[in-house]
Amino acid sequence: MGQNSVKAILAAGMMFTSCAVAFAHGDVKPQAVDTTGLPETGEEWLIENPYRVETAGLEVWKKALEVGASGYNQNCARCHGLEVVSGGLAPDLRYIEAEEYGDEWYVERFRTGYTQNGTTKMPAFGELLGQDAAWAIRTYIETRPDTEAMEEVADELKALRDELAEYGKDASGADAAALKARLSEIADGIEALSGAPVADSVAYRAANLIDGTEAAFTAAAETLTIGLSATQ
Repeated sequence: MGQNSVKAILAAGMMFTSCAVAFAHGDVKPQAVDTTGLPETGEEWLIENPYRVETAGLEVWKKALEVGASGYNQNCARCHGLEVVSGGLAPDLRYIEAEEYGDEWYVERFRTGYTQNGTTKMPAFGELLGQDAAWAIRTYIETRPDTEAMEEVADELKALRDELAEYGKDASGADAAALKARLSEIADGIEALSGAPVADSVAYRAANLIDGTEAAFTAAAETLTIGLSATQ
């Protein structure tokens, strides 16, 4: 077993522990996750993420990201951080590798919870949220980008954001194709810490919003603003 495998298993073994502490104190209650639009995964629990882009296709993957982001933010963000960037007190879930063994550990912990010395530190989420939500949250977690790589391109992304904001007011002089291409190029250089094939970075999101309209330029600029703020 390699170093990365050990890291994945250790991270998965501890996942959601700090959220569980909040549950134990009665501060948090599981919030239902709306999985409408996702292919149903059935009653028997899988051991590998069915919503990965290479398996499910781009549209299903995008929907899983949307559902997973909502589920994560409702149930885990207060402990594990916005965009899954841990503040240090909770395990950093971004390092659970996007491979079958990582999936197995993830779904086992998600389903059964975590108990230490006879005390429940994390409730079992399986029956509360269901399998579709579990894998959508997994998809969101595993596509988080490398923050160090994001920091390296932050200044250029800020400049692009300002340019996009101006085109949101008047798009007459905009070269939408060039802007989209540059953002896509930046996105291609940002990897997911889990090893997932695509990182859902703000550069990726902004690039996919641009269609040449002023509304799209504004949306892309706002996406960069929010995303850059979250990584600081």
